Amino acid sequence: MTPLRIARVEGFAFRQPLTDPVATSFGIMRDRPAVFVRIEDAEGGFGWGEVFANWPAAGAEHRVRLLVQDVAPLLIRQAFDDPPALFRHLDAATRIRALQCGEPGPFAQVVAGLDIAAWDLAARRRGLPLARMLGATRDAIPCYASGIPIARAGAMVAAARAAGFPAAKVKVGFGPGEAAQVNRLLAEARIAIMADANQAWEADAAADFLDAVDGLAWLEEPVIATAPDAVWARLARRGTPLAGGENLAGAQFDAAIAAGHLSVIQPDVAKWGGITGCRAVGRAAVAAGRRYCPHFLGGGIGLAASAHLLAAVGGDGLLEVDVNPNALRDAFGGDYAGRWTVPDTPGLGIATLPEALAPFLTLHESA
Repeated sequence: MTPLRIARVEGFAFRQPLTDPVATSFGIMRDRPAVFVRIEDAEGGFGWGEVFANWPAAGAEHRVRLLVQDVAPLLIRQAFDDPPALFRHLDAATRIRALQCGEPGPFAQVVAGLDIAAWDLAARRRGLPLARMLGATRDAIPCYASGIPIARAGAMVAAARAAGFPAAKVKVGFGPGEAAQVNRLLAEARIAIMADANQAWEADAAADFLDAVDGLAWLEEPVIATAPDAVWARLARRGTPLAGGENLAGAQFDAAIAAGHLSVIQPDVAKWGGITGCRAVGRAAVAAGRRYCPHFLGGGIGLAASAHLLAAVGGDGLLEVDVNPNALRDAFGGDYAGRWTVPDTPGLGIATLPEALAPFLTLHESA
C-alpha cells in the first residue's frame, strides 16, 4: 500500500433542532448533533469519518476544535504505512494530552473519526467498497430498529415491523412498571425485542427487572458499564443475554470478552477505536462465540462505517438503526430498513456532504 500522507484535515459540526427530544435514562437530547471529518492526502485523495458528539450537549463544536487545533498537527505531513499505523500513532501521541486535561473520551473519539477517514481513503485508492477491502464475509446484514422509548413502543415497533425490521430495541430505565410494559410488548410485537437501560439501575433493580421479563433477545447496559464482574455475573445468571460495549475502550473489551458475562459486544466505531480498534474487538468477540452488534446513534457517515465493518467481521450480528428522525443521517441516503446490502461504490460510498445539511452547520474548521 502506498503510504498515507495527510495534507489537510477538516472538521464540520452540525446540529438539527428537534421538536420531539430524544430521551434516555440519563439525559435528553434536544437537538441532533454530528461531527464529520474529511482528510485529504498529498495527491488529492480523500476520506470521510465521523466523531461521536452526542454527549455532552456542548460536545460537537468542542470536538471540531480538538480535531483541528490539537490532533491534526500530529498527523499532517507524516507518512503512515496503513490506517492501523495512523491509529497507533495518534493513540500514543494523544495519551498524555488526554490525561493532562482529563479528556480521554473526546481525544479517543477524534482519533476514531480520523481512523474511519483513513480507511475510507485507503479503500478509495483501491477502488473497493470498504467492506470488501476489509474482507467482507456477508453481502448483506440485518438491521434492527432502535431508539424506541418504552412509552411509545407499541406504535413504533409496529411501524418498524411494517418497514421490514426483524427486531426492535426499546429504551427503559425511566421509572416503575416497565417490566409489565415490556412483557406486553413481547406478547404483541411479532418481531424480536431488545431493551436498553442505558446504565440506569443498581444491581438489585436490574435483577428484579430481569426476573420479571421473559423473552428479551438481550438487555443492554442494565447497570453502569464499570460495575464489578460479580454484579455482571449475578445478572447473567438470570438467563437473559446481556449486551454492552459502547462505554468500554481498549483493554476493557478484552476483559469483558474473557469474563463472558456479555453475550453481545457493542463497540461504537465513532466513539473509540474507529475501524482499526472495533475490527479487532469484533473479531475477538466472534471468535469467543459472542455476537458483534455495533452500537451507533449518530450521523450518516458513522452508520455507513458501522455497516461496512459489520459485514466484514462475520458472525450473525445486527446493525443498530435509530428510527427517530435524523436529517444528519437520512441526507446521506442508504437503505437500512431491515437489511443493508454492501454497495459497489468505493470506500464508504460518500463523496461529499449533502447540500441538505447546510442549514444545520454550526462550525467548520480546517488545518
